Amino acid sequence: MGGDYGAPEVVPGAVKWAREHPADEVILVGDEPLVRQLAGEAPPNVRFVHGPEVVGMDEHPARALARKKQASIRVAAELVRSGKADGVVTAGHTGAGLAAGVLILGMLPGIDRPPLAVQLPGGKPFLLLDIGANLDSTAENLAQYARMGAIFAERVMGVPNPRVALLSIGEEKGKGDARIAKATELIDQTDLNFVGNVEGRDLTRFVADVVVCDAVLGNVVIKFFEGLAQYIFDLVRAEFYGSLRGKVAGLLMRPSIARIRTKFDHEIVGGTTLLGVNGTMIITHGNAKRRMVWYALETTARSVREGVNGEIARYLGLSETSSSQAGSPDVLDAAELR
Repeated sequence: MGGDYGAPEVVPGAVKWAREHPADEVILVGDEPLVRQLAGEAPPNVRFVHGPEVVGMDEHPARALARKKQASIRVAAELVRSGKADGVVTAGHTGAGLAAGVLILGMLPGIDRPPLAVQLPGGKPFLLLDIGANLDSTAENLAQYARMGAIFAERVMGVPNPRVALLSIGEEKGKGDARIAKATELIDQTDLNFVGNVEGRDLTRFVADVVVCDAVLGNVVIKFFEGLAQYIFDLVRAEFYGSLRGKVAGLLMRPSIARIRTKFDHEIVGGTTLLGVNGTMIITHGNAKRRMVWYALETTARSVREGVNGEIARYLGLSETSSSQAGSPDVLDAAELR
């Protein structure tokens, strides 16, 4: 029900994915009469659950979830917690999605804080985390992010033995604050393919498959990356369509420009994944349309099939399958970054 375009885009995208994956079930949670109408002649593997309330963008996520028992994101998360669903996709309030993941799904035992991870396109995608969940990550948190990110990259992105790096102000080990230095020591002691530190300029050189940082830095990077890509394409558009000569040149260059644009297609990554919670949750972009919703469902299904949560628990030496651990207030407040 959320997002910039809401159900008129989310529902058709979900129904299309369901139609192309008849062995899976898609549960549409929201204002049921409206959702049924938008779904039209939905395939038999689509069912509907009523969740008429919506968490507004101006509402505090945790308080809204506590007050709105029928909020669609809360109802969807409760379906996963009860075992009636395997994953959640939401295009709505990022803070509400994060709060539902932490407070309703709970965190996997041994996980201190759940990071938001996103695949950045641009030729060869890489995973960046945390991009908005935790304002004050410790060195131990960063080391956990590295492990979770490596598992996701290997299982979902299909990267064997992914290269893991810490984002810092210099390439040399120990360069950066005390937290980075400590995290370097901790990750060095693991069996991860740790390549050390990378700087901001290294991100587009694809020297690592998983890049770890705290939420503030990650959020600045992702938004600058998005803004710069849009700025460059705007410049190209203005140059090629600003004059007759430019239009002729643009016509000749159109296939090359289309190939470059495809490499920066952010819709194919589906959205951000909340790692470390006891269930699969994808928080897709607020301006997601049906195509991005399709990819978000695809990423969610693959995460479930590949057992990402089970791998995280196994690597941490855990045997429990559920947790009632609640998130700390700063984790929920950090969601306001996005």
